[in-house]
Amino acid sequence: MELWNQLIGALPFEWASHGFMRSALLAVLVISPLFGLLSTMVVESRMSFFSDALGHSAFTGMAVGTLAGTAVPLLSDTDPLWFAVAFAVVFALLFTFVRRRTSLASDTVIGVFSSTAVALGIFLATFGGGSFTKFNALLIGDILSVEPARIGLLAVILVLVVLLWVCSFNQLMLSSVHPALADSRGVKVFWQEALFSAAVAVVVTVAMTWVGLLVINSLLVLPGAAARNVARNMRQYHLIALLSALAAGIAGLMTSYFIGPSAGASITLYLAILFAVTFCFRKKRL
Repeated sequence: MELWNQLIGALPFEWASHGFMRSALLAVLVISPLFGLLSTMVVESRMSFFSDALGHSAFTGMAVGTLAGTAVPLLSDTDPLWFAVAFAVVFALLFTFVRRRTSLASDTVIGVFSSTAVALGIFLATFGGGSFTKFNALLIGDILSVEPARIGLLAVILVLVVLLWVCSFNQLMLSSVHPALADSRGVKVFWQEALFSAAVAVVVTVAMTWVGLLVINSLLVLPGAAARNVARNMRQYHLIALLSALAAGIAGLMTSYFIGPSAGASITLYLAILFAVTFCFRKKRL
């Protein structure tokens, strides 16, 4: 971290002299590739609202953690984030199990889980007459408040996601496009879907405090959607999604610094512009 601060601090820009901006920029450089990679599979799997449902479950996990810390003195020093991560992973695995065991469409199952998670989160947040306002920060997020320790956690998650893509991308893609064919080829479709769902759950939960629950779903859809418009093969598809996420992330952070809007909202708007531009130059579908 010290080396990063020295490198960025040497840049001839006013914003580079601020420690919180150097940390935020590093967080963007780690978060953006995560969203760029995961968005390609989210788009291909037609699970664009899945991340939204995961955000709701992560919020519920934060409420559980806060309530547990208040009710159980031994847990008072435990970061609610870990409760949120655990809850979101269980939620994702349960969703995958139910989706595989029912004939209902994915969007119906997502709607059931999403609405249940929202209701449970609000119930717990307001339990005993509690105030919901303490969770308002999760709705908008604040990437300028990112902590170096959390950046390290994100970096570990990025490495794990890259390893997942290297080792299992073909199986993941086949499972999402044609589950029956994948099953006939010996691919464990349920476990592939469960692994991908758990990865999305962890990324959404860890990033939600900086990006904001209101827009985090967009960050898992727009990079892949923009790349889908113009990519001619899978290599281009992933590269364009990753570069789009990086460019929008940096531009959104700078916009937030110079004129003050939410960084998450700014990043989303830049991605929406990229989608509009690529839509105008769209190619034949992959």
